[in-house]
Amino acid sequence: MKIVGNLPEETSSFIGRRIELLRIESALTPYYLVGRRLTPHRMTTLVGPGGVGKSRLAARAAHLVGHRYQDGVRWADLSPLYDDDLLLPTVSDAVGLADHALRMPVDALCEWLADKNMLLVLDSCEHLRAPTAHLLGELLTIAPGLTVVATSRQPLGVRGENLVDVRPLPYDGHSDALTLLRDRVRASAPGITFRRPADTEAAEEICRRLEGLPLALELAAASAGRHTLRAIADRLSSRLDVLADDSPRPLRHRALITTIGWSHELCTPLERLLWARLTPLRGDFDEEAAREVCAGGPLTPDGVTRALRGLVTKSVVKRDGERHRMLDTLREYGRMWLTELGEEEVAAATRRHAARFLRLARRAHAGWAGRDQVAWYHKVSDSHLDLCAALDHLLVHDIRAAQEMAGRIGFFWSCCGHLTAARSYAQRALGGGPLDGPDRTRLLWVLGVAALLQGDFGVATRIGAECTAYAEEDGDDEGILNSTYLAGLTHLMKSEPQTALEAAGRALRLTDARPVESAYRLRCHLITVFSLSGLGRLNEAAEAAAVLRAACEEHDEHWTRSYADYQLALIALLQGRPEVSAAHARTMLQGKHRLRDSFGIALGLDILASAIAAQGQGARAARVYGTGQVYWRMVGHPQRGTPDVTPVRETCERQARAAVGDLAYQRAFESGRTDGAEAGLAAALWDESRI
Repeated sequence: MKIVGNLPEETSSFIGRRIELLRIESALTPYYLVGRRLTPHRMTTLVGPGGVGKSRLAARAAHLVGHRYQDGVRWADLSPLYDDDLLLPTVSDAVGLADHALRMPVDALCEWLADKNMLLVLDSCEHLRAPTAHLLGELLTIAPGLTVVATSRQPLGVRGENLVDVRPLPYDGHSDALTLLRDRVRASAPGITFRRPADTEAAEEICRRLEGLPLALELAAASAGRHTLRAIADRLSSRLDVLADDSPRPLRHRALITTIGWSHELCTPLERLLWARLTPLRGDFDEEAAREVCAGGPLTPDGVTRALRGLVTKSVVKRDGERHRMLDTLREYGRMWLTELGEEEVAAATRRHAARFLRLARRAHAGWAGRDQVAWYHKVSDSHLDLCAALDHLLVHDIRAAQEMAGRIGFFWSCCGHLTAARSYAQRALGGGPLDGPDRTRLLWVLGVAALLQGDFGVATRIGAECTAYAEEDGDDEGILNSTYLAGLTHLMKSEPQTALEAAGRALRLTDARPVESAYRLRCHLITVFSLSGLGRLNEAAEAAAVLRAACEEHDEHWTRSYADYQLALIALLQGRPEVSAAHARTMLQGKHRLRDSFGIALGLDILASAIAAQGQGARAARVYGTGQVYWRMVGHPQRGTPDVTPVRETCERQARAAVGDLAYQRAFESGRTDGAEAGLAAALWDESRI
């Protein structure tokens, strides 16, 4: 049975851990008492040293029991977080919350999880024990259907915490440790078949020396392609014997450090340098990011590529397709070596990291209206932690670069649901020092759009006027068009479509040297379409929307095109053509799904449900309305949209109820709510008329 959620895929065989899995499964197996579904332990922490396999065990346990949770399993990796500033956004992203509301983020997260039946896995909590424990205390109190599994090197101290001690694999005789070592050796050195007794004897000695510690065994196995098993065993033995007398650390800790240290020595000098320089990267990375962040001095861009392949071969870096990842324990070792290289090297690595993500922001901003819009949208979304880290650095060390960067990625963040981050960074950047020109108008625009999407219309109105004045003073076409989009959308939300129409027309005349396909003009044309609809000039609105959609389609632009489809769906519904309306709504939803735009999906589901209701399909409409409610809760708003949408929606809801009756309507509505976001959306997109 497929598990809903974002669990990491298992890319290698899972070995052993039968007793631990039984303990975890028992802790997470629900039972019923007086009709209530209860879980024996709502908070289970897997505790053990670094490299013992806590994350793999948590993932395997979640795969085994995840089907029992109606709202699925959500995985949040906390290892890239250096402090607790991004703890809430990271957990919110993991559970699917893209909150647009103007409130405390922790309140939004609690409300979102309050009625969920979900398993949440928080991986690598040890460096954020206190804030994580505090957050979980609130979540577990508010959300009775939430169950949490955490991994940490120490207990978190949450009330009712169930501890599962994760120890190294058994390593005597025909053990799990030996099975793991053999499996990984065969993967790295297929020529070693273990038919020779000497190989088995050496493997058993390696397992004993490394005390069955999985990460140490995997690193030892990775060197089997260059050394015999006997040579590996002898090398480890001599090194551990040297440390045995004068080290206060436990033997298994020494075994891990020794194995990592030996892996480090087996690397070429450039591979070691790359290992250290990769550590500023917060999450998964591709080869391009590695080249941009790590190249410099003796490590050329091509040298980065070669060294990265070497680190993958030695199991220091894991590769999955085009993405790469370094385990937290190995990242710690790399950070230690980066520090050993000196403050100048640390500063240079941090500067290169910030410069790489400033370049990404520039390229994403330039590529927004191009054929790779969706790819850039995803790239910015997936790079969120690194972009935040780069901005934090630049706000201290290069305020002008920070101001530019925050302005260029702010709209992406608003679209991705990171409204709090967009608004916070824009305010910090504006307050960081004097600013003028396009960077100033972009920052004001980002601040205004975030405020508008949070429902803070007063701030959006003020910022929109200020942004327009500065843009016209600068003579900046991009700023004029962007500020008009902000002001126009604010007027529309305040039931002032005529004012919005006039503002859009004026901006388009002022910037008529711009081609129609520029992203900024497309958005202003969208304000024109919305305004004409709001004024009841439906034929003009339909014609303008069709022209706008064709321009977007010609240049493979998705964001504005999906809203043109939305307006075409609304216009068709108002004109009494519900079948046409439903077709446009489904096209809009497909575009918004590609962009992961939860707010847009919520709007699209409402208009689709209204179109279905207008066709007399009351139960099907109710189910789509139910799924729409899932998305509205996801963005933290009641149903939203321009004021002309509300009466249409209310009329169609009444039609749906009248068609099937209140009881059947409510049943279907609840079915749509309990389907979950992805399954509900897939059901809504299914067009029965095409069968």
